[in-house]
Amino acid sequence: MSISANITEFKKQIGPVDVELIAVSKTQSIEKIQEAYDAGHRIFGENQVQEMVDKYEHLPKDIEWHLIGHLQSNKVKYIAPFVKLIHSVDSLKLLHEINKQALKNNRVIDCLLQIYIADEETKYGLDYEEAIELLRSDEFAELKNVRIVGIMGIATNTNNQKQIKEEFYELATLFKGLKLAYFRKDEAFKEISMGMSADYKIAIEQGSTMIRIGSAIFGERTYFKIKD
Repeated sequence: MSISANITEFKKQIGPVDVELIAVSKTQSIEKIQEAYDAGHRIFGENQVQEMVDKYEHLPKDIEWHLIGHLQSNKVKYIAPFVKLIHSVDSLKLLHEINKQALKNNRVIDCLLQIYIADEETKYGLDYEEAIELLRSDEFAELKNVRIVGIMGIATNTNNQKQIKEEFYELATLFKGLKLAYFRKDEAFKEISMGMSADYKIAIEQGSTMIRIGSAIFGERTYFKIKD
């Protein structure tokens, strides 16, 4: 199937549920992304800062670029002028830097707090207590150029669907708790980014508002090379 047909098929599977499809375009060529764009898709997710910057420069400017991979503080400045949503905020330090660079660009940058839900070792993601501590802090209250619009989580890489369902359920439950405690009157806090190619159906059932789909849309990776 073509990229256009794959996108159409995924949107059919999502159905009437209000879920955004993020086409994960990491390692994919500009030509393949353009093909998806020509099919009407506008939301793309990238893992690497430099790759996203290079693609931004070569592709239409009405694309919404989402940074879905781990973000180092020293690279925020490169995406601050244009990034639509950062999914992977995992520390107050990173949030400070995003705020700093957003201010320089006269923007408010939308962010998701990445929550650690997987039953496996990982370097990234806040646990529940750390997320609450961040939101309660005076330092966070002073940040005026970032907006927390939801949370993101990556389930364990397993074939155990019951475990995946439980992890997504816990993330959705945390979202509801944070909404009531810290964002009750904030209509922008509405996103739960969870679900990829292997588990997106479970994620949607558990309340996901954003799914991140890569090779199932684009086919096998083509390993995009950054131009010198």
